[in-house]
Amino acid sequence: MARDRAAVRRFSPRTTQAYVQWIVRYVRWHGLQHPSTLGAVEVRDFLTYLARERHVAASTQNQALAALQFLYRDVLEQPLGGLSGLAPARTPTVLPNVLSREAVQRVLACLTGTPRLMAQLLYGSGMRLQECCQLRVKDVDFDRGELRVRRGKGDRDRVTVLPGAVRAPLRAHLVLVRAVAEAGRQAGVGQRVGCHTFRHSFATHLLESGADIRTVQELLGHREVKTTMLYTHVLNRGGLGVRSPLDVGG
Repeated sequence: MARDRAAVRRFSPRTTQAYVQWIVRYVRWHGLQHPSTLGAVEVRDFLTYLARERHVAASTQNQALAALQFLYRDVLEQPLGGLSGLAPARTPTVLPNVLSREAVQRVLACLTGTPRLMAQLLYGSGMRLQECCQLRVKDVDFDRGELRVRRGKGDRDRVTVLPGAVRAPLRAHLVLVRAVAEAGRQAGVGQRVGCHTFRHSFATHLLESGADIRTVQELLGHREVKTTMLYTHVLNRGGLGVRSPLDVGG
């Protein structure tokens, strides 16, 4: 339910994961009581525990608070009242770790292939790692020298610079990615082939080999088995992914 509500709110995958983890920690700390039976007092006690016993940073405590406010407001529909008496976590003064220009170049020189290209993009555009991983082909504008970051931190879009030094290797990388579709055409498969096609084929072929659907669900990382059930419909076994005893033979 929490993940579904997070999807409606268009939270990023990392935010959703963090919120779910805080909700689980909160429930476990209160002895696995259902959160609907708890309230502002219990939330305050948990957040105070994080500050006094776990010595978490202020940003960590704030994230836990945001996760629990989301839980009560959007999932349980029991908005929290005031949290008076909350012990605030200390905000440490931490300076960012900054490399010299020469150090950056030495680090980049030790990288090769895709990791080097990603590191160059991070340094050359200021993107976060997750933003770089989620970058799509249509987000790269070679003519204008721009990268469009979609749904960045705070669910905000922005435009940043595409470094000239990475244009050639980035074009080569995109050609390599398109090599999968081209290989499908060369093989005469007759179907659209993309990188995700191999994931679909992985699941389908496991089921064809007799693997339990719960096992396939775990391997694919599906939260619900009904998502994995989709693959039974491409098998020649009927909607439930089983063979008729008449076909099995005597």
